[in-house]
Amino acid sequence: MKIQKLTVENRPKVYALLQNAFPDSVYEVTLVQKLHEHERALYEWVCIHTNKAIAYIAFSPAYEGKEICGLHLAPMAVAPDFQKQGVGAELLRFALRQEAIKNQPLFVLGEPGYYKRFGFEPCKEPVCPFDQDNAHFLSMRNSATAGFSVGYEPEFKTAALPPGQQGKKRRKR
Repeated sequence: MKIQKLTVENRPKVYALLQNAFPDSVYEVTLVQKLHEHERALYEWVCIHTNKAIAYIAFSPAYEGKEICGLHLAPMAVAPDFQKQGVGAELLRFALRQEAIKNQPLFVLGEPGYYKRFGFEPCKEPVCPFDQDNAHFLSMRNSATAGFSVGYEPEFKTAALPPGQQGKKRRKR
């Protein structure tokens, strides 16, 4: 298994991985495709095994108003055949050590039990617009001021969450 920055050549492999990892949702693959189409600033890594993408992680800017206040971890995916084998954990630990990530405030909408193992903590501020009670919204190195809703790149909304999936974990374990 080799972890590397995502290249344009590996994008189709990542799209296939996202479709495979989230078979009941088109949100994740649509989101990443739209972020790529609009050339949004992303930090992305992929695990390649036997010329196939088996895991992927991306970070995009988090906003307080128009100012960047950190990064969102989203999405993260592991191919079903490689889940529960530590591949996702290894990729996340790798990403958290990278210069562009290691000192930034980070936010993630996901399963608290999973992300707490890496230092993420539940957060009440800022408010996540995709999680009504912030039950699945976690942060790391968060010094956000009270009273704002954290912003995402517009593609997070235009990729359209299916009805009934707001506030639910989007990570398959």
